[in-house]
Amino acid sequence: MNEMQSLFKPAHRQKAKLRMALAGVSGGGKTLGALYIAYGITGDWSRVALIDTERERARLYAERSDLPYPTGSFLHATLDPPYSVERYKMYVQAAAQAVGPQGVVIIDSLSPAWNNEGGVLDYKEQVAAQRGKNSYTAWNEAGQLQNSLVNTILSVPCHTIATLRVKTEYALETNDRGKQQPVKLGLAPVQRDDMEYEFDIVLNIGRDHTATASKDVTFLDQFGQVITPELGERLIGWLDQGQDPPKRYYCEDCGQRIMDSPKATAERRAQVTKEEFGRQLCEHCTRIAYARRKREEAERNDSGEPAQN
Repeated sequence: MNEMQSLFKPAHRQKAKLRMALAGVSGGGKTLGALYIAYGITGDWSRVALIDTERERARLYAERSDLPYPTGSFLHATLDPPYSVERYKMYVQAAAQAVGPQGVVIIDSLSPAWNNEGGVLDYKEQVAAQRGKNSYTAWNEAGQLQNSLVNTILSVPCHTIATLRVKTEYALETNDRGKQQPVKLGLAPVQRDDMEYEFDIVLNIGRDHTATASKDVTFLDQFGQVITPELGERLIGWLDQGQDPPKRYYCEDCGQRIMDSPKATAERRAQVTKEEFGRQLCEHCTRIAYARRKREEAERNDSGEPAQN
């Protein structure tokens, strides 16, 4: 068996963390639905942390006894503009630390990270305006920024729920007179076109508060109900089936998961880079760190400065 073949091992069902998106119209119930699911999973409001980009609107749902299902006091943080990827990442990581591995982080909403002040589209325009840049090269840099946000959200060691605003989507079609006219296709999430692929479950919430699954890897394919805490209870029961997963390691520079390779296991790479650079790094960021160190050493030698240990 060669080194590449040794990377493949028998697949077994393992316990997992929730990676869910709730997309819907204004007033459909995305925020309250996310809170109900989170409480159903944890059974403890103090293990729910909500990142609020909606002018602190989520606070209106705290400690309510007049709702169909009462709510308690959850952890809350306001994310005001600019809605940069770096600020989102910082809030997500802080929320994950606050709730712990069994807690839930709610990002309400993820849409401003795409099309609001300081978001990815804003960043793309800033890059395109620079000398020597154009729209094509700007999209490359903006795409890398978007990927780093997705990787951070999906790599935190707790459950995550992101809400997404939706917009009406149209396409031009040729009518029976041979002329093109706009045709309404439906409601599309306000985020990058392929964002739904990043989540394991995507529920679309209509004006009547009914949630239906557009993507699912669990038991929700035929789901069509108003969200209650009972859904969270069912989800955690499903997610906790299987073996305990092996410990995962994440790069402290880019946020991506450190993977096994023919050269070293993820555990070994995390250990060595922690000793070498003071932080655990993936293979790509390890190469960057070594190159940076080599460049700094060369600059010190040129300037006659003593080498640092």
